[in-house]
Amino acid sequence: MSIITKVLPSVEKCFLDETIEQKPALTNVSMLANERLSFQLAYTCDDISESPKLYASLSVESPLAEYVKISKIELVPVALAAYPQSHDDNYLRTAPGLYPDLLIPYKPGDVLAVAYGQLRSVLVTIENTDGIAPGEYPVELTVTAGDKSSTSCVNVKVVDAMLPPQTLIHTQWFHNDCLATYYDTDIFSERHWEIIGNYMKAARRCGINMILTPVLTPPLDTAVGHERPTVQLVDITVHEGTSGESRYSFGYDKLDHYVQLALDAGMEYFEISHLFSQWGAIHAPKVMATVISGGVSEYRRIFGWDTDSNGDEYRGFIREFTAGLIAHMKELGLDKRCWFHISDEPSLEQLESYTKAKSIVADLLCGYKCMDALSSYEFYETGACGTPIPANNHITPFLEHNVPDLWTYYCCGQNKDVSNRFVAMPGQRTRILGAQLYKYDIKGFLQWGFNFWYSQGSLHTLNPFTDTCGDYFVPSGDTMSVYPGEGGKALYSLHAVHFYEALQDMRALQLLGEKLGRDAVVSLIDEDCDVPMTFASYPHSQEYLLSLRERVNSLL
Repeated sequence: MSIITKVLPSVEKCFLDETIEQKPALTNVSMLANERLSFQLAYTCDDISESPKLYASLSVESPLAEYVKISKIELVPVALAAYPQSHDDNYLRTAPGLYPDLLIPYKPGDVLAVAYGQLRSVLVTIENTDGIAPGEYPVELTVTAGDKSSTSCVNVKVVDAMLPPQTLIHTQWFHNDCLATYYDTDIFSERHWEIIGNYMKAARRCGINMILTPVLTPPLDTAVGHERPTVQLVDITVHEGTSGESRYSFGYDKLDHYVQLALDAGMEYFEISHLFSQWGAIHAPKVMATVISGGVSEYRRIFGWDTDSNGDEYRGFIREFTAGLIAHMKELGLDKRCWFHISDEPSLEQLESYTKAKSIVADLLCGYKCMDALSSYEFYETGACGTPIPANNHITPFLEHNVPDLWTYYCCGQNKDVSNRFVAMPGQRTRILGAQLYKYDIKGFLQWGFNFWYSQGSLHTLNPFTDTCGDYFVPSGDTMSVYPGEGGKALYSLHAVHFYEALQDMRALQLLGEKLGRDAVVSLIDEDCDVPMTFASYPHSQEYLLSLRERVNSLL
């Protein structure tokens, strides 16, 4: 029995039934001095005369060894790889099966199971945020089992340039309730706060610099009439008078703790949770309060699905709540780093209810950024939403009309033609987004599932290691960038690596733009495209993407 290894580009995905000969070898690669470079080492064995498997170790020989970290790329069950009636040809596979995605840190003393006829791989990452000295460095990777071994080598060129800071505002919705549910801890207990802090740091490492801040329990992905666990950060007290009038008071201790954890993790912006229900702002979000009446105190829900968003009671409350929140964030010196939402994904048919809801708080939000996922240009044209976030398959009319400071997003509906992060998609389809974001000068990117580990509508909990599609809710990869690890810490995914590489590509293109000018860089992006790149039209090969990045690095 012999071991066979090969270094592969990071965007590859190795399935058990593939052969190592099918995979393209990576022999040379470049990086900027402070970049996070990733590539893979694939391994297999070719004989079963002794045993169907070998237990092997992995070693690294390189002048860069101190900057190297290795993760085993584990397979996860994918019950829904793609919507049966809604996908294109640019998927690796569409059948249910085991797909490579989960990253498990490889530590000294760990073993790799090298199985006959099965292709596996590890992710090799090189990073020093302070910068690596320019030069060319060999990296030798050896898999050893007893007297059998295989060594593969890649030459890494470190370019004398530093990636600039990320300017793109990037949010993936951070689900605090999922953390408490999975780790079986009380919400906002000391343990929950510790886990929240750990996951905020993980989010920042994924390139997220805006954190969803649940001042009220977010009215997101919640079935009508159903409630998600309460993660409301602002304490509310209702003082009911004898004549029926109510007075509100607010406590911000939890919010302050959350904000400090976010700042400690490196977050730059605070995405204030939606003030009205999803899909049209027809109802109020779930609002919990301590109600004091006649000397009796009771903690209960005061608004929710049964509340008309435009009713007098909620209108009075949400104005007082929003004014108090802004005043408090102003005291912290953070109000201008807050972005506000009215309602997620309103349709043109819901324009009236959305407009009515926004009018309740419009004067309070004057001078602040207000954004919503919104894919109807006709809706935006009315002026109802200041910063629209169209999906990347609906962005064309917004680009044609030169909408300023444009954002974009994707979720499950963006399953044809455009970039997305589904586990069944090629890595380059996820990573190509960086070039697209640069070409169209996109200012922000939103995605709904950093760690959503519930079913559709949040009706029941799931084990994200056995159900990666939200109980047939969406194609695997849409609901989460991270898996829950031991000790209240996140485990990363391969598709999150590919997305972060997209963000690094955008930063490298921005750096080159400072040197050559923006028009020259856009020409470089389009140079090897059959037609100029758009969000829906782009080269599908990994060769294009890797070649583009190498040319950018050489010009820097």
